Amino acid sequence: MFAARAFLTLACIVAPALGATYGLVDNFVGSSFLSGFQHQAIADPTHGRVNYVDQGTALAQNLTYASGDTFIIRADHTTVLSPSGPGRNSVRLMSNKQYTRHVAVFNIRHMPQGCSTWPAVWEVGDNWPNGGEIDILEGVNDVSPNQATLHTGAGCTMPASRAQTGHITGNDCNVYTTNNAGCGVQAPTPPSYGPAFNNAGGGWYAVERTDTFIKVWFFNREVPGTPSDVANGAGSVNTDNWGEPFAYFPNTSCDFPSHFAPMNIVINLTLCGDWAGAVYGADGCPGDCVSYVNNNPSAFNNAYFDFAWVKVYQ
Repeated sequence: MFAARAFLTLACIVAPALGATYGLVDNFVGSSFLSGFQHQAIADPTHGRVNYVDQGTALAQNLTYASGDTFIIRADHTTVLSPSGPGRNSVRLMSNKQYTRHVAVFNIRHMPQGCSTWPAVWEVGDNWPNGGEIDILEGVNDVSPNQATLHTGAGCTMPASRAQTGHITGNDCNVYTTNNAGCGVQAPTPPSYGPAFNNAGGGWYAVERTDTFIKVWFFNREVPGTPSDVANGAGSVNTDNWGEPFAYFPNTSCDFPSHFAPMNIVINLTLCGDWAGAVYGADGCPGDCVSYVNNNPSAFNNAYFDFAWVKVYQ
């Protein structure tokens, strides 16, 4: 009887599909971010208190900085804003290339922190949400841990049990039935996000996308055991050696080719907006979000990304 019960329990957990070996196709480091990504000077789709600037403005105001193996993007941290004027200057990058089946590894030393901040590293297809969205790194107001999320149109759900180390926050990926919450998985370790991440010297995020699954890993820089191909940014990677991901999204009840189009990589920092603003007070932040952003430029001294590199494999 016990053996039968154990078999049934294991059978309910969706086992992860095996990965593969991938070769390096794009290596973004230092100034190559400037040619491989475009600065999107657009209105923030998430209604944040930011003003996304073009590349020339970002470089002139030191909101984008590239040198050697350092690439930094940040929010303005010197200007008091007029309540009737535009939001705080910030940066939103989108890769020039689109990717389908691939692995992307992000070597990040520092991520934006502070009340009102909403940093994200993600991938998105055309005609959102029908082309899909994969959030790799995302959170708000310094609240750990990191959350990886899929956002799609109708007809994409995830199984309730699957082989991953993270905590499920939702299994319906349809933005229309979840108020855009999507199907999320929280990483198991607090150092995966915010001040704890920065105090540990950052780490590596990695995503693998195929036609049958999407996986997301996080490797803490202070914890031994990061796969050598990840840590060294090798010319090829073998995801079979990376262990169980913290987020595993199988195609059990989701046809990936019809829900996930070729995708651009996006890196951005917004402030307040639909998520960070909505939970600002509940997260223990002072006053109201927009006023805080307007009146406290020095609060954004640490609101920056520092990338050692981003590598894409196919």
